[in-house]
Amino acid sequence: MNKTVAEARALVAEMAPVLREVKGVEKVLCPPFMALFPVAALLQGTDIGLGAQNLYFEAKGAYTGEVAPGMVAEFCQYVILGHSERRTYFGETDESVNKKTLAAQAAGLIPIVCVGETLAEYEAGKTADVVSRQVREGLKGLDAQAAGKVVVAYEPVWAIGTGKASTGEAANAVVRDHIRKPLAAMYGEAVAQAIRVLYGGSVTGANAAEFFGQPDIDGALVGGASLKTDDFVKIAKAAVK
Repeated sequence: MNKTVAEARALVAEMAPVLREVKGVEKVLCPPFMALFPVAALLQGTDIGLGAQNLYFEAKGAYTGEVAPGMVAEFCQYVILGHSERRTYFGETDESVNKKTLAAQAAGLIPIVCVGETLAEYEAGKTADVVSRQVREGLKGLDAQAAGKVVVAYEPVWAIGTGKASTGEAANAVVRDHIRKPLAAMYGEAVAQAIRVLYGGSVTGANAAEFFGQPDIDGALVGGASLKTDDFVKIAKAAVK
C-alpha cells in the first residue's frame, strides 16, 4: 500500500526508460489498484509487463470493494496471489488462493502464487510441510498445461520487510526440495522445471545476484526495493548477469 496515483506515475515515468534499456530479462510492475490504469498508459509500447496485487475469484456480483478477474485483465497480464500479507492480515487461505488462481487463469492472467513459512513455522522446522502444502493446494485443479503458465514466488515471511534475507543456498534448497519436487509429483519433471520460481524477501541490488546465481531460482518478487528506481534497476541488471 504505497504510492498515490500521482506518486506512482512519477516513479514509473522515471523508472520505465531505464528499465527498457535492461534487455534479456522479464520486468513486471505491480502498483496498487488505483494506479493500474494510469501506469498501463505509461507502459504501453514498452516491454514492461503490468500486474495487480490481488483480485477476487468471482467474475461479478454483489461483492462491494472487491475487484473481479476480468477487471484486472483489462489492464494487466499478471496478478500476485496469496502474498504473505494477504494471508496474515486478511485471512487468506490455501483454498481462497486456489480459487483466485483458477479464476485468474480463466480470465487470461498469469498468476504469481506466493508461498512461504512464518517465523514461528521456520523456527519449528515446519518449512517443508508448509511450503509444499501451499504449492499443492494453491495449484490444485490445474492440469499440466495450465500449471506450466503459473509463476510461483517463495517468500519466507520472516524475511519480508525485516532486512533479514535468506541466503541464496538456503532459498534454493527450499525451492528445489519443497516447490519443484511437489510440482514434479503433480505434473512431471519437465513441467516442474519449466515453471518459473521467484524468491521474495528483502531482495536488494546488493544481494540479488546471490539469489539469481542459484540453479532453481528464476527471478525475484521485489518489495521495498521496487519503490526506488536505482535499487530496482540494479536488481533487474543482476538478473541479466
